[in-house]
Amino acid sequence: MSAPGHVVVTGAAGFIGSHLVDRLLAAGQAVVGIDSFTDYYDPALKEANLEGALAHPGFRLVRADLLSLLNGPSEVREALAGADVVYHLAAQAGVRSSWGRSFRVYTDDNVLATQIVLETCADLQVPRVVCASSSSVYGDVTEMPLREDGPCRPVSPYGVTKLACEHLCRLYAAGRGLHTVALRFFTVFGPRQRPDMAFNLFMQALHRGEPITVYGGGGQTRDFTYVDDIVAGILAAPAAPAGSVVNLGGGHRVSLLQALDALAEVTGTRPSIVHAEAQPGDARDTWASLETARELLGYAPATSLQEGLAAEWEWVLSTLRAC
Repeated sequence: MSAPGHVVVTGAAGFIGSHLVDRLLAAGQAVVGIDSFTDYYDPALKEANLEGALAHPGFRLVRADLLSLLNGPSEVREALAGADVVYHLAAQAGVRSSWGRSFRVYTDDNVLATQIVLETCADLQVPRVVCASSSSVYGDVTEMPLREDGPCRPVSPYGVTKLACEHLCRLYAAGRGLHTVALRFFTVFGPRQRPDMAFNLFMQALHRGEPITVYGGGGQTRDFTYVDDIVAGILAAPAAPAGSVVNLGGGHRVSLLQALDALAEVTGTRPSIVHAEAQPGDARDTWASLETARELLGYAPATSLQEGLAAEWEWVLSTLRAC
């Protein structure tokens, strides 16, 4: 049984989820992590993400799929019961992988899993649920910076599923009285970044002396957000009004080529670039308006791109040394 007053993190072994778990434990919070350790990338990397948490007396891990909630009483339902806050970060990631027959995985693990978590939390009268969304919901909107009350026109199936999750959060706030907050994450980077994400791929290539593949011309822009800043926003989110949707970004719009210049400064290596055709589903530009985040969460990203890249580079080198 979970102790009263605990919090739950779904997707606890992932990139962002494991950082959130560590921060909660450092603050003295009892944490139950839920993760199914899917093979979207090597589960051993996720095991490594939780190495510190698993040694902490305040942490308990539930290895289970959230969809087990559809089958009645389960260890997942027991973990949710009595939680003060549920941080729902579990999802099938990847914009480019969401096309074609794999879309069923995204509807199951993003939309259906979110609905059943919200339904269960409403039944159990969980006081707060914070759900992870994505800047992918905006698509190719040209008015910058991107505001939460602006249009959302996703250009990938993944973005469609995350927007559906936001609508579910609003529905459960209005129709079931569940206090939900949805957070739109903008291009998160830092230690433990997934191996399919750009900076991790770039750093691995640099270390091997291989060229970096840039899809498109490199002029596309992103609002890169360091993982510690994202976690600070997540922790502040339960205080936002029910039904809120909030951007969490880094506060700067940077082109990919500018980011590669910063990476060269950090690593001391100028990358060799190979250009490839732009990929379907990749938004041209993202840049978060942070007015709502400042007003509702007191959010103030504090880590520069260079500082964050240096931290991720050191992590990449440490993992390579350990191999």
